[in-house]
Amino acid sequence: MTKQIGILGTGSAIPERILTNAELETMVDTSDEWIVTRTGIRERRIAGPGDTSAKLAFEASVRALEAANLQATDLDLIICATVTPDQAFPATACLVQERLGVSNIPAFDLSAGCSGFGYGIGAAQALLGTGQYQRALIIGVDLLSRITDYSDRSTCVLFGDGAGAMVLGPVPEGYGLLASDLGADGSGGHFLYQENQYIKMSGSEVFKFAVRVMENSTKRVLNKVGLSTNQIQWVIPHQANIRIITAAAARLGIPEERFFVNVDRYGNTSAASIGIAFDELARSGKLQDGDYLVLVGFGAGLTWSALLLKWWAGDVYEQ
Repeated sequence: MTKQIGILGTGSAIPERILTNAELETMVDTSDEWIVTRTGIRERRIAGPGDTSAKLAFEASVRALEAANLQATDLDLIICATVTPDQAFPATACLVQERLGVSNIPAFDLSAGCSGFGYGIGAAQALLGTGQYQRALIIGVDLLSRITDYSDRSTCVLFGDGAGAMVLGPVPEGYGLLASDLGADGSGGHFLYQENQYIKMSGSEVFKFAVRVMENSTKRVLNKVGLSTNQIQWVIPHQANIRIITAAAARLGIPEERFFVNVDRYGNTSAASIGIAFDELARSGKLQDGDYLVLVGFGAGLTWSALLLKWWAGDVYEQ
């Protein structure tokens, strides 16, 4: 018999250094007005010399465990989504495991671009649902500044660094993760990729894909449980571009105020994006027990992920 799996705690970590649009104006031919109008981004966080993916992932994980009122030894599984590991191997998840002081549990990385956090949650749900494991730590971390070409004005204005984490585990019947929709279309891989160290992107193609897939994937998870868009209290989208979010909201018929947005402060943090946003929302006091939420993202691959959940405030986020 499968168990009902939900979110027990959330955490995030961001570098101290802020890169503003004004600074970018001194680096490439751009302007604050141009960037804000086309992306909604005003600033982003950039990793310093002492920051690594494993370090930020660990910090976000500690905060998620604290929110869940759990110890690292309570974990049975660690999954880390990243496209910027500190090294090809060992996995960033293993480096976090060592920092947390736990051993003898599975720990692995996955790569799904900006959809990675959703993929990690989906994979953990499948493993936890069998009952073989009880609690999982899901991390999304990327230091995109390390693979951004700061002479390319079409991409350098978009990306930032950070980490988000969640602890998943058993929740009461009727709460937690209700449906998921994960997918990929490899034929679009050439629209967003890494070449000669740097990110390369066909912005118009990614934009069209993102709006379409956010609408379709969200509708699929709602249809799986018979909910309508007007029953959704919050949508936590991948924070890539405010115009993508606005267009998706219009196509779904969901008011924009129900979309949680922080892209203006962090830019596109890839696999960390939804985790950071969810952590901010969870700590804001705006979530109510029983709220329906959709987490929806898209990324390199091209990939997508949508997850529908019913929020359980529990003992930590008690209203």
